Amino acid sequence: MQEKSVNDTASRVDAIIERIGRQPCMLVPVLQAAQEEFKYLPREVMTLVADGLGVPPSRVYGVATFYAHFALEPKGKYVIRCCDGTACHVKGSMAIMDGIRAFLNLGPKEKTTKDGMYSFESVSCLGACGLAPVLLMGDKVHGQASPQSAVQFIKDAVASEE
Repeated sequence: MQEKSVNDTASRVDAIIERIGRQPCMLVPVLQAAQEEFKYLPREVMTLVADGLGVPPSRVYGVATFYAHFALEPKGKYVIRCCDGTACHVKGSMAIMDGIRAFLNLGPKEKTTKDGMYSFESVSCLGACGLAPVLLMGDKVHGQASPQSAVQFIKDAVASEE
């Protein structure tokens, strides 16, 4: 069964590379497509990308760790991002982050809940400074948040999917 999984992963990565291009200059688009396919970039996938593009694995890892967009660990079904840029920070984003972490029962270094449902990230800017402090969950934006409204926003967003 392990062999089938490895072959399946390899064929999926190869299909991505074929679709985007087998040139080393296509590394970022290939990694973006691989992350879209696998929801994060497992070590095995990065190795297959390196082999498929003919670049050193260290280059793939360097690019994947340089850009904040790429995830090296699995993310939850729901990804919540809290802005901690200057405007949001001044208007209380730290209290909001503390409230969300408490609600999700996440420790200071944890990013994803144990059940795999939620991932929580602090980001430098969401580009909505006029709405500070701001949260983003999927494509839903919640501005002028408080710790209480942030938790309610998460509950409402999940409930709207059910």
